[in-house]
Amino acid sequence: MPMIDLTMPSGALADDSKAELMEALTRTLLKWEGAKPGNKAAESIAWTFLHESALATVAGRPTQQPRYRVVVGVPQGTLDSDAKAGLVAEVTERILRAELNGRPPTPEAGFRVWVIINEITDGNWGGGGRIFRLADILTFAGAGEKEIERRTARLRQSAV
Repeated sequence: MPMIDLTMPSGALADDSKAELMEALTRTLLKWEGAKPGNKAAESIAWTFLHESALATVAGRPTQQPRYRVVVGVPQGTLDSDAKAGLVAEVTERILRAELNGRPPTPEAGFRVWVIINEITDGNWGGGGRIFRLADILTFAGAGEKEIERRTARLRQSAV
């Protein structure tokens, strides 16, 4: 049940670029969570929201270049440290390439994108009027028993 909230200034991207970007961000998050490409169950619970702001400031002043904030919500234990680093790098790259019509961004442009990963504590993700735990989500997404055990073991470790 990953969720992405992208906030950016109005007009930063063309309309067709926005839809393409949201799809690319979804694929990116699912990849780093370990979902197999084309997993329809995992895709069905991966939601993205685009918020366009009328004004974005730095130090209270309007900026010359767009700033992007990406808040990613994932169940606790879904991402290890390497996956978090890979997710942040790839999300940043995808956003800047969308802004630059596919051209590679400069390294300093990356500082205009903030990616915040919120791990939702197990037992605190609800939908359909009920609580979904990590094992429930992994089962729904088609993970095998070994994968469920590996991920829930990591979850138990992080609770210690």
